[in-house]
Amino acid sequence: MTQTGSGSAEQALNKTGRPGRTLWKAVSRVAVIAGIAYAMAAGYMYFNQRSFIFVPTGELSKPDEKGLSGITVETAAMADGTKVTVWHAPPAAEGAPTVLYFHGNSANVSSRWKRFKQILDSGFGLYAPSYRGYAGSEGSPSEEALISDGLEHFDRMAASGTPVIVHGESLGSGVAAAVAAERSQTDLVVLEAPYTALIDMAWDRYPWLPVGLMMSDPMATRDRVGKIAAPVLIVHGTEDRVIPVEHGRRLYEFAKDPRQLVIVEGGGHSNLWSNGMWDFVLAAWVKWREGS
Repeated sequence: MTQTGSGSAEQALNKTGRPGRTLWKAVSRVAVIAGIAYAMAAGYMYFNQRSFIFVPTGELSKPDEKGLSGITVETAAMADGTKVTVWHAPPAAEGAPTVLYFHGNSANVSSRWKRFKQILDSGFGLYAPSYRGYAGSEGSPSEEALISDGLEHFDRMAASGTPVIVHGESLGSGVAAAVAAERSQTDLVVLEAPYTALIDMAWDRYPWLPVGLMMSDPMATRDRVGKIAAPVLIVHGTEDRVIPVEHGRRLYEFAKDPRQLVIVEGGGHSNLWSNGMWDFVLAAWVKWREGS
């Protein structure tokens, strides 16, 4: 009787403990699966991060195919031997500046031809390089490479003696700020739909990832814009769904005087030029260069 009672108690104990062990095993399996999924997702984002930042598409058109006259298509060899394409036109008006134009992350330099037409129609010069890895250029893009190339482009163009407007569009705003911070000869900096830093945008979009440890190209414009000696014009649209307008506002706080912030009500990320972008640049040029 005693043995029978003891066996019954042991069986009851086993039955009571089995659900707990089963639950623990299930939780462990879920945790392992979640960990593997997270590691795979993080690994994918790490190894493919530049494909999210740099998105070269399309073939490089010729300027005359877009109705642009006076532009020559040049091949510039960078310090490491990489050859990149540049659309170049000298100023048509005496004393007019040349716009060193750093384009956005998608398409290619020739897709900005309507913007270039406005620049040229104003008598200004144009120097628009195609990033390495984009249509017409060799190599692969990175923050370090684009900034290094940008400095070389500036020096090549500045050697002509014309005033220089450094214009950065979206992704190119980070390149423009980095170049202008190291080149005091810059006469005006234009940051179109800029970001405080690419790493800041990554934090906002992927808060579940340790982007501070993962990101190869943080492009911290906020750390560079305050080092720019030239006047800074920042233009941003309130309806920008790619880079929120708060980035432009915060970047303005990091910049030093003279500076100007233009907020375009209803403006998006890609339509600022149809909402007065070039007029803002012309007004800023007159204010800070000719009015000084």
